[in-house]
Amino acid sequence: MSFNEVAKHTQSAEAEIARLAREIQKLEESVQVDPDIARLETENKKLKFQLTHLERALESERSKRMISFTSFFGSKLRSAVAKTYPNIDVKMEVGPNTNKNAKGDYQCSSAFLIVKEAGKAGTKTTPREVATALASQLNDVECMEKVEITGPGFLNFYLKPKFVCAQLQDILMNGVRPPPVDRKLKVFVDFSSPNIAKEMHVGHLRSTIIGDTISRLLEFMGHDVQRVNHLGDWGTQFGMLIAHLEDKFPNYKTVSPPISDLQMFYKEAKKRFDGEPEFKKRAYSRVVELQGGKEEIIKAWRMICDISMEEFDKIYERLDIRLTACGESFYQSRMESLVKKLESEGKLQDGDGCKLIFVEGEEVPLMVVKSDGGFTYDTSDLAAVNYRMVDEKGDWGVYVVDNGQALHFNLLFSAVNTIGLVREDQRLTHVGFGVVLGEDKKKFKTRSGETVKLRDLLDEGLERAEKKIRQKEDEKKAKGGSGAAGLLTEEEIIACRDAVAYGCIKFADLTCTRTNDYVFSFDKMLDDRGKTAVYLLYALTRIRSIARNGGVSRDQLMEHARAHPISLEHEAELKLAKILLRFPEVIEEVTETLQPHTLCNYLYDISTVFTYFYDKCYCIERNRETGELVKIHMDRLLLCEASAQVMEKCFDLLGIKTVS
Repeated sequence: MSFNEVAKHTQSAEAEIARLAREIQKLEESVQVDPDIARLETENKKLKFQLTHLERALESERSKRMISFTSFFGSKLRSAVAKTYPNIDVKMEVGPNTNKNAKGDYQCSSAFLIVKEAGKAGTKTTPREVATALASQLNDVECMEKVEITGPGFLNFYLKPKFVCAQLQDILMNGVRPPPVDRKLKVFVDFSSPNIAKEMHVGHLRSTIIGDTISRLLEFMGHDVQRVNHLGDWGTQFGMLIAHLEDKFPNYKTVSPPISDLQMFYKEAKKRFDGEPEFKKRAYSRVVELQGGKEEIIKAWRMICDISMEEFDKIYERLDIRLTACGESFYQSRMESLVKKLESEGKLQDGDGCKLIFVEGEEVPLMVVKSDGGFTYDTSDLAAVNYRMVDEKGDWGVYVVDNGQALHFNLLFSAVNTIGLVREDQRLTHVGFGVVLGEDKKKFKTRSGETVKLRDLLDEGLERAEKKIRQKEDEKKAKGGSGAAGLLTEEEIIACRDAVAYGCIKFADLTCTRTNDYVFSFDKMLDDRGKTAVYLLYALTRIRSIARNGGVSRDQLMEHARAHPISLEHEAELKLAKILLRFPEVIEEVTETLQPHTLCNYLYDISTVFTYFYDKCYCIERNRETGELVKIHMDRLLLCEASAQVMEKCFDLLGIKTVS
């Protein structure tokens, strides 16, 4: 029973007890007492115990979360609407007031929607009258200084400065935490998905990076996330690969073949398959044996898969990506059992010898079984949905695949709903994305016109990042002489190189609206100006250095935060603190829309507002002539610390490592 159900049941029982108790008082001693009273009192005690237990559990859970003001004010407004306009149901959207001359910290314009709905019911009113009625219901809100009505009916909420300071202190004491969630979900995130025996290329970049960020966000929110790598590890191409393996390395059963370039091995096998009829015939027979489970053929297949996975894992390790391989081969037996089940339930229709699922509104059906009895990619994807959502009881399936597959996934999800494979409360989402373009605005390729290998792309990123870092070090050395302080060690240069190279590639991808194509440019990625990973990593490093330059350690900052309440009075201080407190609502938005660029924009906004704060407010004051330390503003240093913590969490969710 949920918290609300227990509370409602308890209130109902208490009301019934009170009614019966009043009746008893009116009765003479000779009148028999209603036996239901004892039963209700016992039931009420049990319900009160459950209610107290749930309240404590909820309070404990809330303490692990941060307040999302958009959700908080939205909830307050929904309650106000329920009291004032009980027959009207509209979405109360609250957003941060980010306009330059904005009044208030948050704004709601839903009064206009209420007027529209009221008009449909025959009630005439104005947005300002609605806003006034709602505002009158918002009394004694702990975090709110006031609510103000502006224009024709906008509600503007002002946060209490003391509450802002208290929430900032909460970040310092308890860390950067996620906003509340209604319930924990089991989520399958399907991303990356390269093909065995082929190298990962630039086409795999976006799925891998976007899928990892979505997984990180959902994990941060507390969901049970299954990171699935749906490998292309089954099909007719393995027949030619196994046949070529037998010819080139006849002793492969006892000695591991030294295949260093599986891509070249694939090209050799394909050339023979296209040009040698006997080889082609043998390749097809190996496919039959593979599907039949012949032991030595299965061993050869696994060997090829293992060689590929070793190369994939090198890429994933460099990009700090975690994945669980679960390819098409996993679903082979599951496809057979699912097809039999669907046939027995009468959910497949015949068409030209094929087994199909027709979907209303779709021009083509989902092909489950071909006319020759073979399965298709549709069958494999259908079996994957069945396994994840039915067998494993998933709540949400997320597919991070390019926009070109939008029609396929729309058909798949519609077919799944048509045959009732998933429940109404289960979700399936296609997270589409655009392609990576070269600077000529065409598909990103090498000068010879070939697809860019992901390994080569990462290597070039490392080379360019290291060159830029060493140039910066040479400039520092030239300014300070041969013994210049603050120069990076060789180990630090390599660590910085890796963080910058991989970070700039990830950020350039994630900062674009994912559904759009984007131009890949190392020059722009490695620019230390504007909205780039390099600029933001540098901004974080600078923030971290402020307290250090004043001789204040992080332990000293935390000790001060524990002992003294933070006080922020300057408008630049409060402006920075308020944008830091927007973190939970940004996380809510990104996990709802699955658009990581929103988080990238927020990270850049923090750095911009921090620059404004730092220009307006001294954190450390020194004598201009002697350089002697005059004053340390501890509360402002704590504001710097909170800024760094929020930025570091944003970088972590984007899969970008920071440098100290």
